[in-house]
Amino acid sequence: MTFVVGEIGVNWDGDFNLLKKMLKKCKEIGIDAIKFQAFNEEIVKGHPEIERLLKSAVSESNVKQINQIANELDLEWFCTPMYPEAVDFLEPFVKRFKIRNSDGIKIIDGQSSELFNKILKTNKEIIISSQKDPKTSKFFNDSRIKWLYCVPKYPCKLEELNFNDIKKFNGFSNHCPKIIAPLTASILGAEIIEIHITSDKSKDFVDNNVSFDYNELTELVNSIRLSEKIKK
Repeated sequence: MTFVVGEIGVNWDGDFNLLKKMLKKCKEIGIDAIKFQAFNEEIVKGHPEIERLLKSAVSESNVKQINQIANELDLEWFCTPMYPEAVDFLEPFVKRFKIRNSDGIKIIDGQSSELFNKILKTNKEIIISSQKDPKTSKFFNDSRIKWLYCVPKYPCKLEELNFNDIKKFNGFSNHCPKIIAPLTASILGAEIIEIHITSDKSKDFVDNNVSFDYNELTELVNSIRLSEKIKK
């Protein structure tokens, strides 16, 4: 079965009441896991929404509350750490880590980093986004790593996607607002589908332009599950 990841990211605004509702809907719809982001002030400095972003980042002060909410719903969660210290407070709670595209490119290019080395030492699964061919990475055959094809544009257009080589990857990280993009990736054999989600497209959540609402999410997950019944 396709492992469907709902990227909540910064679309919960640090509002735990909203987060509970979002996780409950994800569970009802059939999302397999949800994902957050862990960044600090240095990483988002200069962003016009910096105060808002920092409220939504997973941190040492809120990680236990996030974990409790997810556990109550029996819903897996994991996170993208963007600085090495985040790995320390995330590690006790997650089964896997995600590495964003900008860090994934460096890994494929053979560049080491304190963040990546620290995640490797946890010996947990690592999901890495990149538009580059992962077969060129010395870590391509590392059984701990799953590679996601990703076009790092927010949003990206359908015609900017190229699934000719998607079988080189384990999955697809979506930034296209059309559900046909992740659905096609799944039909073509993607084991992991990651999509951004929002509770309300009429509001101004930071990542709404690349996110699916609950109705779109339901349609996508139902279509993926139907496609899995077809022998390939």
